Amino acid sequence: MSKNPLKHKKKKRLGSFPYVSVVFSITLALFVIGLFGLLVIHSNKLKDTIRDNITIQIYLDKFVTENDKIRINKLLTQKEYIAKEGEKAQIEFISKEDAAKIFIESTGEDFIDFLGDNPLRDAFSIKIDPAFQQVDSLKNIETELGKVESVFEVVYVQNLVRTINNNITKISLVLVGFTVILLITIVVLINNTIKLALFSQRFLIRSMQLVGAKASFIISPFVKRAGLHGLISGMLASSVLFGLLTYANSVIEELKQLQSLNELIILFGFIIVLGLTIGMVSTFSAVKKYLKMSLDELY
Repeated sequence: MSKNPLKHKKKKRLGSFPYVSVVFSITLALFVIGLFGLLVIHSNKLKDTIRDNITIQIYLDKFVTENDKIRINKLLTQKEYIAKEGEKAQIEFISKEDAAKIFIESTGEDFIDFLGDNPLRDAFSIKIDPAFQQVDSLKNIETELGKVESVFEVVYVQNLVRTINNNITKISLVLVGFTVILLITIVVLINNTIKLALFSQRFLIRSMQLVGAKASFIISPFVKRAGLHGLISGMLASSVLFGLLTYANSVIEELKQLQSLNELIILFGFIIVLGLTIGMVSTFSAVKKYLKMSLDELY
């Protein structure tokens, strides 16, 4: 006697739906967000690195005394516009002898033998705090330091500073704009993916509703499963991003200098939480929608 094949047909469980495609879609979407997040992190770190290298050179008079050097150094340490590393002001003294050695090593030409004298001057190289790196602020600093006794000349590359500030502003605006657009697009994509996946469950939802099941009883298993799928997707996306970043670091060693462990942890955590949150909220919204539909609308 042949067995009825319908008995072996797997019954649909409340809250179950084709999760493989959903997990894949959410993982891909979160991966794109994470990839862009890495771009933002590296761009911000590069911006900070560029700003940290904005310096002003203070050239001293030809026959400046040691007391004058000490006095000027003490004066500089008291200025609020000098960048600090911990409590130490970023001030470097470069003697004319050291400057000559650096020049000779970089060019291979011994100009002292040719000229018979060292025409270079003792100098202080100071790093400027980012808060004072606007063109007007630097101009004021140049004027102020130029009036200090025993200072011959104050030099910095004005056009470079102006270009850096303009480009940093433009890049920041573009990144913020793309981040907002991308985030909205990804949220809509994940939301639609979950709604399509739940479409096959609409009649099961209605059946449970007709037998008297409460809305919370119907919604709960869907939301829990969606949260699990979102969590898995977030962890998968973070794992792929970590693997990609590890490979990139092995190929480009300098890339590590643009990375912050804390920022990477925050990014990966954000991706996981985002996957979990969007999955649960989108599922809750979709199930609520099907609960409110009439039978004709379900068809």
